[in-house]
Amino acid sequence: MKTLRQSIRIQRRSITASDREKSAKQLLSQVQKLANFQNGQKIALYLPNDGEIDTKYIQNFLKNRGFSIYLPILFGKRLKFAKVGKNFRKNRYGIDEPVSTDILNANQLNVIFMPLVGFDQFKNRIGMGGGFYDRTLSFKARQQNYKNPKLYGLAFDCQEVAKLNVKSWDVPLDAVITPTTIYR
Repeated sequence: MKTLRQSIRIQRRSITASDREKSAKQLLSQVQKLANFQNGQKIALYLPNDGEIDTKYIQNFLKNRGFSIYLPILFGKRLKFAKVGKNFRKNRYGIDEPVSTDILNANQLNVIFMPLVGFDQFKNRIGMGGGFYDRTLSFKARQQNYKNPKLYGLAFDCQEVAKLNVKSWDVPLDAVITPTTIYR
């Protein structure tokens, strides 16, 4: 898994700036096809790191329609989600996190758009290897009746692999969205 993760990360980082920009715009179009956004929803995004696909167009779309947008913040070995404001600080991995007093647990969100390193057509994902999302979302794996949050993985098309070896702690996604395809 480690070598698979490394090779996909290298491939992801090698995408040109112009292709990244084009993909980010196409991603918004795909997200709009899938997500049934409704007023009052709380939606989590991420800030791209290590070559991840950019969410800036999705964020602008949501912001312009008055949605509450949250970003992940490290909370021990799990994540919480802080409302986006004007102030940010770097976490221990050098990733910007919002400085906010409005902090939610994952089960208080309606939608989480999450990064991934690799995915398969069965909506399984591998992340960076820290297990933060899987630990944070373990409540969804334990009980199937959780409708929220909806979990959407965002990726470039080149991040698809034939089949991932799934572990018992892996939390499956509701969909994976790439610039050209929606895997439901």
